[in-house]
Order: sequence, then C-alpha cells, then structure tokens
Amino acid sequence: MIIYKSNGSWFGHLSHLTSSWTMQRILIASVAMGLYSTGIVGLIKYFDLHRFLQVDSTIFSLLAVILSIFLGFRTTTAYDRWWEARKQWGALVNNCRNLAIYVDSMWPPADTGIRRFMAKHIANFCLALAEHLRDGTQLDKLVYLAEEEIAYYETKDHVPNFIALRIYQRIAEAHREGVINEGDYINIKAQHQSLLDILGACERIKKTPIAFSYAVYLKVLVTAYALLLPFGLSEQFGYGTIPLTMLIVFALIGVELMGEEIEDPFGLDCNDLPTGDIAHTIRRNVFEILEDQAPAKQHRREEYEKVF
Repeated sequence: MIIYKSNGSWFGHLSHLTSSWTMQRILIASVAMGLYSTGIVGLIKYFDLHRFLQVDSTIFSLLAVILSIFLGFRTTTAYDRWWEARKQWGALVNNCRNLAIYVDSMWPPADTGIRRFMAKHIANFCLALAEHLRDGTQLDKLVYLAEEEIAYYETKDHVPNFIALRIYQRIAEAHREGVINEGDYINIKAQHQSLLDILGACERIKKTPIAFSYAVYLKVLVTAYALLLPFGLSEQFGYGTIPLTMLIVFALIGVELMGEEIEDPFGLDCNDLPTGDIAHTIRRNVFEILEDQAPAKQHRREEYEKVF
C-alpha cells in the first residue's frame, strides 16, 4: 500500500504516478489509444472519409451518461469492499488486544505457559489470516512453530481455523478445570468468537467479487466507446482528437482498473490493505500485553515452541 499524507505536496503525490502497477496499465492503454487515434485520424484525413465515417458527437454524450452510471456503480462497490475489509481488520486489532488483556487478567500471574501459548497463537492467527486471504498460508511466515506444529498444520487446508481451534481448546480446558469461572468464560468466549466472525467476513469479501455480467458489460461498453471516439471527434478537432481521446480513455479505463485493483483488498497491489503490517502490529501488541515486553526481547525460542 502506498503511504502518503492527505495534505502533502500536490506534485509529490504526482511523483507516485508510475509506482502503481494499475497506473502503469492505465498509461499503456492511453498510449495505445493515442496510436489508434493517430491511425484513424490519419486515414480519414488522407482519404477524405469524413462523410462516410463521421459519427454524430451527440451519441457520445448519451453513451457517456450510461458509462457514468456503470462506472459510478463500479467504483462504489469496489470501495465498499475495500472499506469493509479495513473495518474488519480494525476490529481484529481491537479484539486481539481485548483477548490478550482478558487472558492476562483471568489466569494466575504465575501461569506463564498460558500467556506464551496465547501470545503465540493469537499472533499466528493474524499472520495466517493475512496469508490465507492471498494465496494460502505459508507456515514459514508464522512465529515459534515447533516441528510437530508444522507437521500438524501442513495437513490442514484452513490453517487460521485450526489455530482458532487450538485457542478455544485451551480456554475450554481452563473452564473445565475451574481455572476461570463461568462469567469469565462467557466473556472470553465472545472475544474468541469475534476472531472467527472476522475470518468469515473477510472470506466473504474475498470470494464474492462483482457479478461477472457487470464486469464484462462495463469492459465491452468502455472498449466500444473508446474505439468509436476518434470517428466522432476527428472532423471537429482534427489531429487534436489524439490528445483528447487519450485523456478520455485515461479517465474511463482508470476508473475501471482502479476498481479492479481495490475489489480484492487483501492482495499485494499498491492500493491494497497492508494486512501483513497490521498482523505484525497485532503480534507486537499481544506479546507486549502477555509477556510485558517486546517480541524482540523475549525468552528463548524453545520456550515458545514447547507450548503447542
């Protein structure tokens, strides 16, 4: 994700124009449109084809109204998905902190084992979720995994789900043994359930893109509009049609491609959410709460690997 200040330098923001893969695609499409317009305008001028190939510009005004409706819908739905995903990850940050505070407050101060277990598994749940929403969980991205844990998770298709299972098993075990009372169990159970609710919400966003018919129809309409545009402007603007069509295509295709980019907010595109960074922020927070120190200053790795 490109980080910038909303009230920063105007030209400083423009310097990021080519740093986004989406913007590079938009610029390539604009250049291609310029070459296409050059060819069309040149043919019309050279062979004097205005009376045969001229298209009334009023048609483009009518088509622009339809395009604006569809592009507005496209942008709105894509941004809604992006913002909903950000809210879910914001809730994940809060709920993981709450869960860590509950664990630290409910268990006896001398029980360092449960604190290490929860710190490790809450952190790994978030790290696994970030990877799960991309191309699948990579176990080398998780922290403090013992060999038996690696072997266990390698047999699972849904690693975040089974990490959540491990967390709940320890909570239920403590309740059965009387370590935490009924009221504490109900409260901490709600915090744990929120992790699975967020997981399900993120999977819903990931697996439900805009309806295919909308996506295809919009692409066909934008393409047809762009291809016909030089015929409608060539007589009035001459070779000025070339920069005009490039600018119009830059705007139309830009809206469509930016919508495509943020439609899946969990990837690694420039404008996707920094879910990996958020997961590592949660990792640092829960370790600070449960271990009262930063992860970099913690005990030996072996002490965490044996709390499987």
